[in-house]
Amino acid sequence: PDIGNFFLSLGVNILQGYGQTEASPIISCNRPGNIRIETVGPVLKDVEIKIAEDGEILVRGELVMKGYWKDPIATKAAIKNGWLHTGDVGILEEDGSLRITDRKKDIIVISGGDNIAPARVEGAITLEPEFSQAMVYGDKKPYLVGVVVPSEEFVKEWCEYNKEMLTLGELSESVEFNIAIQSVMTRINSRLSQIEKVRHVIVAKEPFTTENGLMTPTLKIKRHKILENYNEKLERLYRRS
Repeated sequence: PDIGNFFLSLGVNILQGYGQTEASPIISCNRPGNIRIETVGPVLKDVEIKIAEDGEILVRGELVMKGYWKDPIATKAAIKNGWLHTGDVGILEEDGSLRITDRKKDIIVISGGDNIAPARVEGAITLEPEFSQAMVYGDKKPYLVGVVVPSEEFVKEWCEYNKEMLTLGELSESVEFNIAIQSVMTRINSRLSQIEKVRHVIVAKEPFTTENGLMTPTLKIKRHKILENYNEKLERLYRRS
């Protein structure tokens, strides 16, 4: 939203939309004169959309493909009773605008059965100046934990204040630095719902980048790769409790 609002303030109208190749490809789009930056706008004419019980966005209409070429199994999985299952999770606003919240495959279901959109929680973390990146974890667990990458500014300020020049790898093992990190998380948790609160976090030894394989070329975090790197430490957080 911040980037979109920046361009709007310059008089540059950006019409954010949503679509998939399987839907030929546009499903919804903001309209000139009625731009809601935080959404992908209302659906197009003759397009039907509904939100499934698990939050997945379902689409129906003439724009939806007949199926995948010579792949009936994939077609059956994607289209059920005429509805295209997009794999995305979203919310329909009162004015009919669609808001994308996450990918269905990324949704965390904690042991109590509650569904949590990790992108929302991670966004709340990285909105704070102390953090530049984050990944939360907790599927089939009683609560969320996470991996955070402190911002360069926060690291610099902390090191100068404590008169210690340490690398991120060294800071990740520092008891004092981790106490400071947890203090920031307490502030963030106060603004999250009970099930979204991140009980404990570990500090990453390095930022998530494409070079170390922890981000995609489109700068999305690779959850499975990050989990491979930090799984043991994350599991230890649950044992500690």
